[in-house]
Amino acid sequence: MNIPNTPRFSIGIDLGTTHCVMSYADIGNFEQDEFSQQVMPIPQLTAPGTVESYLQLPSFIYQAHESELTEGDVALPWTNKPRHLAGEIARNLGGKTPIRLVSSAKSWLCHSGVDCKAPLLPSEAPEEVERISPFQATVAYLEHLRDAWSNDHPDAPMEQQDIVITVPASFDPAARELTTEAARNVGLGHAILLEEPQAALYSWIEKNNADWRKQVHIGDIILVIDIGGGTTDLSLIAVTDKDGNLEFNRVAIGDHILLGGDNMDLALAYTVKAKLDAEGKSLQPWQFQALTHSCRDAKEKLLNNSELDNYPLVIANRGSSLIGGTLRTELTRDEVNHVLVEGFLPHIPASARPVVRARTGLRTSGLPYAQDAGITRHLAAFLAKQQNATVELDGINLAENATFIHPTAVLFNGGVLKASTLANRLMDVLNSWLQAEQAPAARLLTGNDLDLAVARGAAYYGFVRKGKGVRIKGGAAASYYVGIESAMPSVPGIPPEIQALCIAPFGMEEGTQQELPIEEFGLVIGEPVRFRFFASTTRREDHVGTRLNHWSRDELAELDEIEITLNKEGGRPGEIIPVHLCAAVTELGTLALQAVSKKDQTRWKIEFEVRSGQ
Repeated sequence: MNIPNTPRFSIGIDLGTTHCVMSYADIGNFEQDEFSQQVMPIPQLTAPGTVESYLQLPSFIYQAHESELTEGDVALPWTNKPRHLAGEIARNLGGKTPIRLVSSAKSWLCHSGVDCKAPLLPSEAPEEVERISPFQATVAYLEHLRDAWSNDHPDAPMEQQDIVITVPASFDPAARELTTEAARNVGLGHAILLEEPQAALYSWIEKNNADWRKQVHIGDIILVIDIGGGTTDLSLIAVTDKDGNLEFNRVAIGDHILLGGDNMDLALAYTVKAKLDAEGKSLQPWQFQALTHSCRDAKEKLLNNSELDNYPLVIANRGSSLIGGTLRTELTRDEVNHVLVEGFLPHIPASARPVVRARTGLRTSGLPYAQDAGITRHLAAFLAKQQNATVELDGINLAENATFIHPTAVLFNGGVLKASTLANRLMDVLNSWLQAEQAPAARLLTGNDLDLAVARGAAYYGFVRKGKGVRIKGGAAASYYVGIESAMPSVPGIPPEIQALCIAPFGMEEGTQQELPIEEFGLVIGEPVRFRFFASTTRREDHVGTRLNHWSRDELAELDEIEITLNKEGGRPGEIIPVHLCAAVTELGTLALQAVSKKDQTRWKIEFEVRSGQ
């Protein structure tokens, strides 16, 4: 989609699990190399009839009862009847009535086995509460940001500006495609995607101005640790030399780990529940949900205020308007430190790995949270898995005795790591691993606002795309493969063998495509067919057309299976058409796959946003 007019602004949008942030910079005059930006205060309802502006828009939607609020209660500066009640008011009302609160929509976008366009949220709501899809929630947040921008900048509609939306580096192709589709739904079809850890580093570069060159050196391996409300996102960025200048190369990303501040809030809520149980006070499910939201506030207050030793918690009893009808308790600093520091950041050796337990046959519906809450164990596994991530780069050598890749610098991002207690523990654990292998301690890169850095880095990326500033070399975050079923004779009890065909190698740059004209396949048209896809964050040597007959679970991870009926285009249902494949990494940052007819060049697009909905 072409932008109608020359954009005046570069707008960066952090579409976060728990908060959304929007930053912007005037890029209308590129005769100058100076870059200046600001984070936009976002008008939002904070209580019925009250509009205030904050730098963050909480990523929550409240599904109010039809008699709960009047039209005047929900009016925003740009509309009297918003389609969704989003932001601070949603979080506040949802804390009291959690069964009506939509949260974690971003995490659901990458949930395999569910239809992200189906009404799933709130996930535990009773039948009388209207549900919406994770996709609808994502559209609602973007719509609020778009309208807030247009209300503040009526002469510069967002649809005509450069837009960069951030996503976790570990987002799969389907989740990326769903994000761009949500942007298209609000008129931002030209928006491009940027990985959040890269955005955090861009923000660090921009905030440090020219001084960043004094803090990093050729041969550095920067570990970006982003712990937000819903995910832990890990990336490695190497610093190399190109024609005498420093160059950044994103060389590895971690798995999609649903582990973050939400898990911490839940752990604290269970800690408080155990205290209440010991006192003979039991909680109803809706009260426990409310307690979880209260623990979020308590956690933030206790971790960020060293003068507080405890924080009071008040849990309402349904049907009682008396103060005596509430349950009262507290959360102490010692409890927070023990549960969060020891539970989520245990001091373990570098050889430790996440614990994997056998799952029960029947489970309640919900997000596939990480089985092991130990973030340091996930970090140890990531560094070991990516031990050889820099072997192809000049000037970066790993010590012979190394059992994992050795970061030399660390950049933090995400609201969880604003707490110095947690940040210090993470650095202590990492440096203990490095010390054990006689490697220098990693230094902490400072200067970022952990709540705002991603949006700021996204806005700066718009400046970089104009040929200014410093660019991080990235491309495809993984190597991608499509499963090819062999044409073997039918054997009872033995499924046909599957080969994995590489269609997009690691690092394939945005705006490029690769065709496999030599490889001929049979494409079934006019009836439902299934496609299997795989990804690898470690196989960097594979090129387009590489076929794998065997692979280990650590090498390739299977993505969501896609079921689709391809238009028969004049052919017969079930007809097998000879085709070759064409894969592209689009300018927007999404992966596209097409099957091209060998006969007449008819192209079938295989949509990654389609999920099987198992």
